[in-house]
Amino acid sequence: MDQEIQQFVQAVLIASHPSPGPLLQQALEYLSALQENADETWRLALTVFVDMGPEGRKYPSQARFYALRILEEYFGNRFEPLDEESFHALRQSILSYLQSEYVYGSAESDAPFLRNKFSHTLSMFFLCTYAEQWPTFFTDLFSLIRLGESSSQPAYNHHVSLFLFHLIMEISGEVADQTLKSARPFIPARHARDARVRDAVRERDAPLINEAVLTIIADSVERIAALRGSNEPSQELAAAVELADYGVRTFGSYVGWIDINLTVTPTTVPLLFSLLSDPSLAIRLATSGALLRIVSKGLKEPEDKLQLIKVLSLGQVIDALEAKTRAEQVERGSMKDEGEESYREALGKLLNILGLEVAKLAEECPKQAISSEASKLLEQIFPVTLRFMADEYDDTCSTIFPLLQTILANFKRSRKVSTDPLNDSRRSFLRALLQVILQKMKWDDEEDPSDMDEEDMAAFDGLRKELRLFMDSVLAIDHDLVTQAVQTLALNTLSAYRNGVSLEWFDAELAVYLVFIFGEINKSGGKGRAAFCLAPALPKEKRKEVDYSEYPLTSHGEMLLALVQSEISAYPHPLVVMQFFETVARYGDFFKIRKECMMPVLKAMIDSRGLHSADTAVRSRTYYLFHRFIREGRNDISQELSVNLIEGIRDLLAIQIDLPTLDNPEDDILTEAIKNPGLFDSQLYLFETVGTLISLLSKTPEQQASTLLSVVTPLLDDLSANLQLAKGGKDVMPILRVHHILMALGNTAKGFPDFPSVMPEGYVAPPLDVFRQVAQAILLSLEAMNIFKAVRDATRYAFARIIATTGSNVTHLIPPLMANLLAHFEPSELVDFMNFIGLLIHKLQKELFDVLDELIGPLSAHITQLLSQPVSGTDDSMAHADTKRAYLGLLTSIMSSDLHAIFISERNKATFEPLLENMQRLAENVADPTSQKAAFAFFGRCVQVWCQPEQEALASDRHQPQGLPGFERFVYDRLVPVAFAVLSSPQLNTKDGQVMMVLIEISNFLQTICKTRGQECYNFFVSVFLPSQNWPQETATDFTTKLRELDNKAFRKYFTEFVRASRSQVAS
Repeated sequence: MDQEIQQFVQAVLIASHPSPGPLLQQALEYLSALQENADETWRLALTVFVDMGPEGRKYPSQARFYALRILEEYFGNRFEPLDEESFHALRQSILSYLQSEYVYGSAESDAPFLRNKFSHTLSMFFLCTYAEQWPTFFTDLFSLIRLGESSSQPAYNHHVSLFLFHLIMEISGEVADQTLKSARPFIPARHARDARVRDAVRERDAPLINEAVLTIIADSVERIAALRGSNEPSQELAAAVELADYGVRTFGSYVGWIDINLTVTPTTVPLLFSLLSDPSLAIRLATSGALLRIVSKGLKEPEDKLQLIKVLSLGQVIDALEAKTRAEQVERGSMKDEGEESYREALGKLLNILGLEVAKLAEECPKQAISSEASKLLEQIFPVTLRFMADEYDDTCSTIFPLLQTILANFKRSRKVSTDPLNDSRRSFLRALLQVILQKMKWDDEEDPSDMDEEDMAAFDGLRKELRLFMDSVLAIDHDLVTQAVQTLALNTLSAYRNGVSLEWFDAELAVYLVFIFGEINKSGGKGRAAFCLAPALPKEKRKEVDYSEYPLTSHGEMLLALVQSEISAYPHPLVVMQFFETVARYGDFFKIRKECMMPVLKAMIDSRGLHSADTAVRSRTYYLFHRFIREGRNDISQELSVNLIEGIRDLLAIQIDLPTLDNPEDDILTEAIKNPGLFDSQLYLFETVGTLISLLSKTPEQQASTLLSVVTPLLDDLSANLQLAKGGKDVMPILRVHHILMALGNTAKGFPDFPSVMPEGYVAPPLDVFRQVAQAILLSLEAMNIFKAVRDATRYAFARIIATTGSNVTHLIPPLMANLLAHFEPSELVDFMNFIGLLIHKLQKELFDVLDELIGPLSAHITQLLSQPVSGTDDSMAHADTKRAYLGLLTSIMSSDLHAIFISERNKATFEPLLENMQRLAENVADPTSQKAAFAFFGRCVQVWCQPEQEALASDRHQPQGLPGFERFVYDRLVPVAFAVLSSPQLNTKDGQVMMVLIEISNFLQTICKTRGQECYNFFVSVFLPSQNWPQETATDFTTKLRELDNKAFRKYFTEFVRASRSQVAS
């Protein structure tokens, strides 16, 4: 064996100090093989771990650690007793090792990591042998603890005691820790063995274990007291504290699974309470953990649980300790003590569990006497719960959140079943809780938000959201209590600021925040203007005639009026100002009833507080909020004010370009700069807002045109200059600037209203000549730079918005636009391009006929070829699905927009039949219900257009042919059989929601055929098709009658139920 041991040790040393090469791989494979064959190699491992040399342990600590891994593998996979010879060898070696290393040795002082590893290994051996082979396990080990009688020395061996504590905690974890058990695979044999061991410990040794642990704790406590009162070396005191700490932890590890009568006694309770206030932080934390486990221990009878809680009287103890630690906290001032704060956190957790257990008794116990007494106990801990809630440290405060949620949920349930008013105790609690919530909603006075990272900001936002949930719960119990408290605090703070009282920034910010959330809190308020003033309900068309300033304000209206009149937007702190902007932008309807409040807000937004702020973050967010505010209030903005606002922000319309820092040098800087545009992303809102303001000048078209021209001309000049610079393509900045200018021009157009499809009376068109000039410039930039995807993308974006504003007035530019977009084309652009075409169809309708007539053939051929390619990988599959969805959407848009003649035009008629065949294949494919549904929708529209009977066909132009001779035969011979083949497919899953949508589309398709072809269709189904499918005559007649007589909704319902019933009959 010596040679094998040396080989093993050498392999471990190689693996412990790895260097690349075949030797390392061989060592790892060898060690892995030893571990996998632990049934045969455990003796080698045992020898390596326990053998002694002349100067201590014979083998290196790394080898001994790996030896324990092999032994763990051996013990961990055994759920039955060991053979006697192996058991005795192991038992004797372990006891000898303990004697030499822990009783008389240094307890692995040179390799302390081996202590925990060995205690876990021994716990594995214990699980294998205790129940049937080593019943004296604890007796044998406890015999090693006691030292000789000496008043100056500890009574118990320190090393052995600590080892036994670790061992018992390991055993408790293995047999009773549900977290540990749930984290590993469930093995019935292990589960049964652990249960046997747990029961055996309870029957045989639980009293012995408990007595030994408590005795050592008590002895350590006495020794600590003696050492603290003398001048003994601090090392001895530290050792005694360590022993007491681990002793209490050990006690806490088993209190949950052994008899409560052993752990809660007249001796243990005073001992634990004395330790709960011990000077040693470690001991206090361990004690609070042990008490938490005692309180949360499950007991069968509610009487026993209530008695346990009363015996402990923990509420009073925690109350006193909270007061003591809070006083110490105040005394420390700004000096934070992490350790002491962790103790308050532990006390909060203990209170939380105590409260939850009491609340469970109060709410769930059917015995009235117990429930009533538990309710009283719960009310007794309300004050200390509130004090923990008010703790300045969020980690401590949040410890009682679950208890608070439970209390409030119980209150809400009580309110639902009873109309009686809240009793004084509960109402007082809610009032105090609400004050704590409002106080906790403030920013920390010591925090500087400008120095906080995103994680800290998100943590505060998360805390506010949780506090809002508590506020909502109180709101559900007592609505008026919350609304009055919030309104009073906000109005008092705003009034104080208006009157010149100096406010801290966090008080000011909270007041504005409360106005911001009041709309969510005051859910009983009306909608729109009614949320802010008590005006009668009026039809929409008459609202402009009403002077809402004559009507009194609601509570929320009063708060918003006070907000504006207080001029708190001038407060010199960015968070206060930004919260003000967020609030006024959120409640735009208020400014429709108090129009005089609009100007102070606009002034604040435009000056250095908002759009002109030196803070980039403030500026960026205000771009959006200003846009939102203008959009909401545009009907109340005069032409003069529009011009003034445009002049006030004109200097901000210079394109802002930010180049990102590349994480990977191989990334394309242009692509990354477009993905992460920085401030420009928000600046686009400003261009849209300018467009909105210019659109308000419609009463003076010349002024509107000149103002628009004054805004776009600098952009067009910049565009022209950068086209020259970008020709080489080497410098990213000109290309990026061209992209940004195109986006800005598009967003300026977006600010205008959409061009109407039906021209209303008195309509004033936007400055079409200016927009034509802009569109022409964009097209020229595309012609010059169509090799750049960024420019193609921006051009599509800009043109889509210009067309939405101008309608068909720039249609003459569409053919060259398409030609240049397709001159250089990447597959990733295909979906966006088809969506762009769909938008043009929607806006331009027949005006797009010639363009589509030329485009649809090559586009369909390209997409058909693309979709026929094999799919590899998730990204490829998603791109394939997106392309198919966009293509089907495009085809349906063409059919629905009366542009269907392009499919049968002279240019495209040769590809019409292949197109129909492709669509038929999609309709047949049960594996792709989304495309299947779209295909049947397409065919339904085809039937409406091309299946009109000849006698009903109307004379029309080439764009709207009615009826396609022979198309009905295609429907009867090909499409109807496909529809019914889908219904009978074995792969059709009628429980799938997407499949149900396909069935509905098929039902629509069948009804469309019958409504279009009339009696001919009914005769076809009754006399030809359904009999050919072996349908009984009665069933065929009934189905056809329903198809003819039911409305669309009723037939869909009948059809889906019919299909389900038919498939169920076939299956049975």
